[in-house]
Amino acid sequence: MRRFLDGLYALGGLLSALCVLSILILMVMASVGRSLEWRVGWVNDVVAWLCAAAAFLGMAYSFRNGDFVRVSLVMEKVSPGTRRLLELFSLGVATVAILYLGYWAVRFTLESYEFNDIAGNLVAIPVWIPQMSFVVGAVLLVIAVLDECVQVFRGHKPSYVVKVEERHARGDFSEEL
Repeated sequence: MRRFLDGLYALGGLLSALCVLSILILMVMASVGRSLEWRVGWVNDVVAWLCAAAAFLGMAYSFRNGDFVRVSLVMEKVSPGTRRLLELFSLGVATVAILYLGYWAVRFTLESYEFNDIAGNLVAIPVWIPQMSFVVGAVLLVIAVLDECVQVFRGHKPSYVVKVEERHARGDFSEEL
């Protein structure tokens, strides 16, 4: 199960990276296209959707790898037992908040599908299609936070702490800058 979940988070990260690569390609193409007098106004719509997709699809991967911004000043000053309780409390609050986000992401996208909302910009497609990246990213983050909560509850160190410690052990303090 661990390999499956880690693979799921890595897939979200890969899809996020592909969205960023697609943005690069589209932006270069639009720059060249403008000089050749091509009609490239539609690129702005697609790039906006890809920006959102990149952000949402990469959240679970970023969370598990310690790349989310965390304020750990209190955590560093307390005993390991108190730290574990604070981690569980924080993850519990995060679970409730992310479940709420996931619920509304799904509901909002279903409403767009049911009402057949069409994007009102140059690219007229059903809005639920680009919104699916929000749903998939939110669901992946729900799974990641629940997974982390279970791991900490079982007595394991949070994966985001382990990943940061591993980077520091290699002398990589780049996220501290």
